[in-house]
Amino acid sequence: MFDGMSRNVQYFESRFFPFGLVAVIGFPLYYFIWHDAFPQPYENLPLRLLGSALFVPVMLTKYWPERLRRYLPLYWSLATFYALPFFFTFMLLKNNGSVPWLLSALTAVFLMVLLMDWISLFIQFIGGVGCAWLAFRLSGPSVDSVFLNLDYLPVYLFVLVLGAVANYSSEVVKQERLRAMQSTASMIAHELRTPLLGIKAGASGVRQHLPALLAGYRQARDAGQAVEPIREIHLEAMRSVMERIEGEVNYSNIVIDMLLANSKPFSFKNIPHGTYSVSECIELALSRYPFSSEKERRLVTWERVQDFSFKGNELLLVHVFFNLIKNSLRHIAMAGKGSIIIRTEVENGTGKILFMDSGPGIPAHVLPHIFTRFYSWSYGHDDGSGAGIGLAYCRSVMQSLGGNITCRSMQGKYSEFTLTFPAITD
Repeated sequence: MFDGMSRNVQYFESRFFPFGLVAVIGFPLYYFIWHDAFPQPYENLPLRLLGSALFVPVMLTKYWPERLRRYLPLYWSLATFYALPFFFTFMLLKNNGSVPWLLSALTAVFLMVLLMDWISLFIQFIGGVGCAWLAFRLSGPSVDSVFLNLDYLPVYLFVLVLGAVANYSSEVVKQERLRAMQSTASMIAHELRTPLLGIKAGASGVRQHLPALLAGYRQARDAGQAVEPIREIHLEAMRSVMERIEGEVNYSNIVIDMLLANSKPFSFKNIPHGTYSVSECIELALSRYPFSSEKERRLVTWERVQDFSFKGNELLLVHVFFNLIKNSLRHIAMAGKGSIIIRTEVENGTGKILFMDSGPGIPAHVLPHIFTRFYSWSYGHDDGSGAGIGLAYCRSVMQSLGGNITCRSMQGKYSEFTLTFPAITD
């Protein structure tokens, strides 16, 4: 259930301020509407002020200290529990089922459908209605005077069930999003691979003949021929520019490969499996990853402690490393500090890969969600700029191998991913 609460916060946190503002103003405002403008049998200003006070922290969530943000999903659930099912049901009962409160309670149910996943929806509705009934019983009237018009019950049940079914459609939306991403990635790959291949072939040809051209230029210049003057520093730069162009093309192709791999539906049933060395996979990943410079490559240290074998697909694991390296390098660059250490070890027959970076770390409230598909976070930003599928892909790959991937982190110090592989049995 906590995962559901966290997803609710993730989806609606960007709208917490306007939502909280409406609640803070609306609770006391409607006291005067129902008490003075359109008088109802019962009103309670302290209960409304309590509801208003509960949403002041919701308005100010961006100012919450980091140590408290882990409790934001719980606080949001408690605030909505009081404001929607409890308050509106209690006021409906106290007003003996007046038409304005029947409509208000139905509106509260619609809001719950919009704000909650289906599990939270049913738990909050049942719990809120139960607590409201108990509070109503303890607040004075006998059971005989309780509003019990069951004619409206099918309407509320219809809204609840329809809301739960509609929440199931979120999974369909995720699948459609994956299909759209895969279609886009395939189109990008088709449109870019041909010109990239042409650029690489041209750069390779120029790089092959450029030394002879430069040597001929220098000979002509030294012989006093009328040639366009080119500074020596520019001549030296020309030696490496073609290699850089080829490197950028390789990088672009790797990014396209990663985009295609990550955007595919996570099904690995028909992928060929074999037995591979983890060390060879790490070496292949480091040799193929398109580091932007030698300086960036030196940020990655591989401590070759113990090698072990795993049953699976070599290319899938290489793409896992690509995703981990890409994420770590991006956050290291944003934070302006850090390096990466990769270490392998074997414990009781179980192989492990420890992938640690000493970058900015991951906030405690973000850490539980980093493997959730479409959840994205970036250092220094409330919302990530990525698609939120890289780490979800990594987890799916590791689970397809019979293993797992976990992460522990301390904000400002490090993040460490642990990839666990099952022991190979004959």
